[in-house]
Amino acid sequence: MKKICIIGSGSWGCALAIHAAKLGHEVKIWSFTEEETNAINNERRCIFLPMAKMPNNVYCTTNIQEAVEGTDIILHVTPSKFFRETVRKYKEYVTNQPIIICSKGLETSTLSLLSEVLAEEIPNAKIGAFSGPSHAEEVSIGIPTAIVIASKDYDVQDLIQNTFMNENMRIYSTSDIRGVELGGALKNIIAFCAGVAAELNLGDNSLAALICRGLTEISRLGVAIGGEHDTFYGLSGLGDLIVTCLSEHSRNRRAGRCIGRGLSLEETRKEIGMVIESIDNIEVAYKLSKKYNIEMPIVEAVYDVLYNNLPPKDAVTKLMTRDKKCE
Repeated sequence: MKKICIIGSGSWGCALAIHAAKLGHEVKIWSFTEEETNAINNERRCIFLPMAKMPNNVYCTTNIQEAVEGTDIILHVTPSKFFRETVRKYKEYVTNQPIIICSKGLETSTLSLLSEVLAEEIPNAKIGAFSGPSHAEEVSIGIPTAIVIASKDYDVQDLIQNTFMNENMRIYSTSDIRGVELGGALKNIIAFCAGVAAELNLGDNSLAALICRGLTEISRLGVAIGGEHDTFYGLSGLGDLIVTCLSEHSRNRRAGRCIGRGLSLEETRKEIGMVIESIDNIEVAYKLSKKYNIEMPIVEAVYDVLYNNLPPKDAVTKLMTRDKKCE
């Protein structure tokens, strides 16, 4: 059995903790807040997962040194906007245990992948990325889920598969960490657009077109940045895109619905009540498309909705009346 540290006590961090604990591993969670710590330790619950119960072999602390020291694996599960500052809080306590990025996003200020940020902060770290179609609400109650571990280090791939696989979680492996990270980050943008489309009552035809053409944009940019084309048609690309676009579990889809019905960004953030990765990632993807000279009309349209006051219905018209093209 392994000693596992989970950095972040949100819904995904707690879902991974529950899964690991049920397998018999000893789990320590680092939380930023006393409220979440007390809920886990004293009430055996995660405030973001009302259907789930925290096993007794899960312990939560606000002391990051206590959480990290003496563990075999670190799962980093904070929002991407807090990624670098959180790594800086614990990097002095890391020995040789691998750090697995379970966050889905990009660093806004540098346009960097989170693995790049981690390599800057801890140059000798063993790095992996864990991604795929995996709603925390479902993982926390044992619904069968398939996911992918990406790492350049094959020992890390084997370790994560051996540690976390069971009849409820099947884990595939790849060395394409860039592709896995980019699929997980960029699909949130298309899920946001799916929420806007749902609120505008555009129907199944429109949603199918959005998913299909959205995947084209994701893979186009992802390959330019260094990901492998096939990765974007696997679990961390197409798989995660489907589940996030179709499910009301998705906070990014729900955020899009808020924008679709006329709420401001601040009103949307307040209603969702959790970090909305897609909003930050839309700006990053837009800048990356310009940097790499990649055509991304969906990203450009939703960027104009959020930052240039383009009405969502006009954004749809803009997309549908573009010049004719080959597929």
